[in-house]
Amino acid sequence: MRRLILEQRLRPSLAVRTLSPIAATLVTILAGSVMFYVLGYEPLGTLKVFLIDPLSNVYGISEVLLKACPLVLIGLGLAIGFRANVWNIGAEGQLTIGAICAGGFALALGDRDFSFTLFFMVILGALGGIAWASIPAFLKVRFNTNEILVTLMLNYVAILFLSYLVHGPWRDPLGFNFPQTALFHPSAMFSPLIPGLRVTGSIFIVISAIIISWVIVSRSFLGFQMAIAGKAPRAGLFAGYQENKAIWLGLLIGGGAAGLAGMAEAAGPLGQLLPTISPGYGYTAIIVAFLGRLHPIGVVFGGLLVSLIANGGESAQMQLGMDSSLAQIFQGMLLFFVLAADVLVFYKLRLIAR
Repeated sequence: MRRLILEQRLRPSLAVRTLSPIAATLVTILAGSVMFYVLGYEPLGTLKVFLIDPLSNVYGISEVLLKACPLVLIGLGLAIGFRANVWNIGAEGQLTIGAICAGGFALALGDRDFSFTLFFMVILGALGGIAWASIPAFLKVRFNTNEILVTLMLNYVAILFLSYLVHGPWRDPLGFNFPQTALFHPSAMFSPLIPGLRVTGSIFIVISAIIISWVIVSRSFLGFQMAIAGKAPRAGLFAGYQENKAIWLGLLIGGGAAGLAGMAEAAGPLGQLLPTISPGYGYTAIIVAFLGRLHPIGVVFGGLLVSLIANGGESAQMQLGMDSSLAQIFQGMLLFFVLAADVLVFYKLRLIAR
């Protein structure tokens, strides 16, 4: 009798590691085609709506970039922590707190035109996300709590806190009793890069974050230490790198990036605080980080792909009457096949005798 086992590869191929996300994407498209066919949709036409139509005009491209910006920004922060085995699942809450801190400053200024409003909002948004991420970091270091559970639960606390503010003390008195704050002053909002499109100047924050994260991951001793601590914790200890340092840095970097994304959403396409700032960017960015192989350049392509699928899902709802949950299933299939491809990159199937 023989059985099938997974045996670790001694030297995973760099080419295979690089091409595995592409292969996972192709398999996702194939599996998605089967799913669409079974559900009564014409596969090629549906895939065209998902992957081609959003890029068929300038407005569609701008919408893909608009959704990709927070995904890439959060994905960059999460990827640095994930490389060190620090599992931050709380980016959604950190994004929300960043938006609250930045939005609170804009609301406090009211109609006053202050030249440095956006600058201070950027600082406050990042600090808000960092402060929220410091809670699970402290609990992990001091009491050895599970950072996955703590960061996840803090998401709900942050969202409920935002709901309290927009339903209560921060609600716009001229907003016809809707749960929303007053609109920010124009000096507290990013201007569109091109009139008629919704992409704003916050894209330059994302570009700066890409460069900084690439330097950290590829050209800094700190990035090397965090990668070693993630792959071989005992080797990291012998090299003098402490696990607590990785926990603090991994969570705070991820929290700062998510807080910046929340600030950019509040000061960008929204222009005010609403009960929900994010349509799930903090969770979707986890897919982006793994799709990009936890590398800054890969995260950029992963964010663009996931944004394309999300916009394609909205197009499919309007053009084909498709349920929104199918777009989320399509994203989930993408993550599943990326993780499955990772298993085959680092392990090989082998038949052995019982």
